[in-house]
Amino acid sequence: MDGKAFGFDMTMMYAMHDALRRELVRIARVTANRQQDPQQMLGTAVGWEMFKSYLRVHHTSEDDALWPVMSRELASRPDDLALIDAMETEHAAIDPLLNAIDAAITDHGSGPGRLGDLTDGLVTALTGHLKHEEKEALPLINATLTQQQWQHFSEVHRNRIGGDVPRYFPWLLENASTENAASVLGLLPENIRNTYRDDWLPAYSRLDLWSARTGNASTPAGKPLRPHPAG
Repeated sequence: MDGKAFGFDMTMMYAMHDALRRELVRIARVTANRQQDPQQMLGTAVGWEMFKSYLRVHHTSEDDALWPVMSRELASRPDDLALIDAMETEHAAIDPLLNAIDAAITDHGSGPGRLGDLTDGLVTALTGHLKHEEKEALPLINATLTQQQWQHFSEVHRNRIGGDVPRYFPWLLENASTENAASVLGLLPENIRNTYRDDWLPAYSRLDLWSARTGNASTPAGKPLRPHPAG
């Protein structure tokens, strides 16, 4: 969907949702592959660490800088408040699933079946949440927030990505359509677009995100993934 259909430019929001859906497909594929060890595959995959990190950035940014503002603005509208409460409740169900998956990865006594069940639950929960947010919450955001409030949320999200920007943008736009990628990159200054093309994208293309590794899950250069922010 075109994020510019709203009053606010939600191009980045939709790009993030599309990237999360893409990664859910990959996660489900890894855990369904019984020809290799799904626990080893997922537990050492850089792609799994990146997915968790960026998902948590996205959700904690909404929890801290979006839903509370919406609740204040909609204090006299109980039906709309119920929708915001539902968004927060759906968020709260995701992190325990991520933690349970990490526990199942290291619990070899449970076997791959438990891991598969949990990742199926994650796919169902997160896919349902994204659809619910796009159908009901994003139009309400557009009708409720000021441009300044929306920009504040965007800045919180951007600041929490922080030093991961060189990996975040190629991750965000992997497999994006030419039109959607151009929309996202069009939001960036020309020098950043050039850096994306010349440096970030080639470096990202060399990452082996979904193969089993030995040792800890890190980039080829050995730089650990940034921990997700508290929120």
